[in-house]
Amino acid sequence: MTIRSCAVFCGSRFGNSPVYAEGAKEIGMALARHGITLVYGGGHVGLMGTVADAALQAGGKVIGVIPEFLHAREVMHKGVTQLEVTPDMHTRKARMFELSDAYVIIPGGLGTFDELMEIMTWKQLGLHQEPIYIVNIGGWATSLVNTLNDAVDQGFADPSARKLFTVVEDVPALMQHLSVSVPA
Repeated sequence: MTIRSCAVFCGSRFGNSPVYAEGAKEIGMALARHGITLVYGGGHVGLMGTVADAALQAGGKVIGVIPEFLHAREVMHKGVTQLEVTPDMHTRKARMFELSDAYVIIPGGLGTFDELMEIMTWKQLGLHQEPIYIVNIGGWATSLVNTLNDAVDQGFADPSARKLFTVVEDVPALMQHLSVSVPA
């Protein structure tokens, strides 16, 4: 299977370091340069807006998927290639899942953690086999990965859970993974 589209889960805030926005911009541009459609949460704020704007500026295709209540608050990105409005958050995540060949997690907060945990759980349950990449931009994911490893070490998750995701340290490493064909 070739990666044609990639969901990026990330924050609606910028975080405390400019390195996060720089990484989001780099990912958006890299996806566009490689002809990979960006699928994301549809917002124009924070890192979500940054990754979308960068992909668009580099000539890429961007699909935003936003729930109605956020659309009504006008936090949606009006300039994306395609904007889909869903009735709720659950439908949003399911639609992003349907549209994506791979999942990338970059800096974010509770919503990003929720999306990561759900997509990993779905993979563990055999609902998909698509790759999941955690990009450790500026070291933001170190504690998160440690927590996931602690769940295994303390007997709450099977050791195979460590194989549900791949941690990469930067965008060039991510693009090496995304640019190769993935077994179906």
